[in-house]
Amino acid sequence: MEKYRYSGKTRKDAINKAQEDLQELEENLFINELSETKGGLFKSKKIEIEVIERREVIQEIKDYIIKLLKNMGLTSNIEIKNKQEVPKYIIYSDNDALLIGKNGKNLKALSTIVREYIMNIIGQPFKFVIDVNDYQEKREQSLIHLAKKTAREVATTKVEAKLDSMNSYERRIIHNALASSKKVYTESEGEEPNRCVVIKPKED
Repeated sequence: MEKYRYSGKTRKDAINKAQEDLQELEENLFINELSETKGGLFKSKKIEIEVIERREVIQEIKDYIIKLLKNMGLTSNIEIKNKQEVPKYIIYSDNDALLIGKNGKNLKALSTIVREYIMNIIGQPFKFVIDVNDYQEKREQSLIHLAKKTAREVATTKVEAKLDSMNSYERRIIHNALASSKKVYTESEGEEPNRCVVIKPKED
């Protein structure tokens, strides 16, 4: 992954040089300030920055995932979607079950490793999603179906229902699915890793 260095009298001046050289919008650049030399009597102030292009980061994530899977002895293909928004890396491997793990545990661990790796390189958070053969999408649809089905039962019986423990991402799906409901509301209860969503009836 290419890293470029530029300097200028101000940070904006250095960024302008980067944009002109790389022919990219500022929003497509990851910029870290490396040093600042204060001006003196015969010396002008200078800011030095390091710049990485967004498209380079997107490709680096794909390359790193392939490297990790190869070290695990897995053969895989990776498709990248939504490059202009939040990149989604869909893995197709010869052992999807192993990559996903129980309730997506291994997939979550893989995402954490890659996220920390990229954070160390670019010095700031970068949003992306890793999925295995559309597991996340199928899981999301399954959780939405569960939320609505349980909500109907709670609305009818007026008895609250506690769902199985879930990670924060899955709990958020449940909360969002029922956020506009006029008959039930949701709350998260318990401590990690056993925190769960409770669906409760609203008073008439």
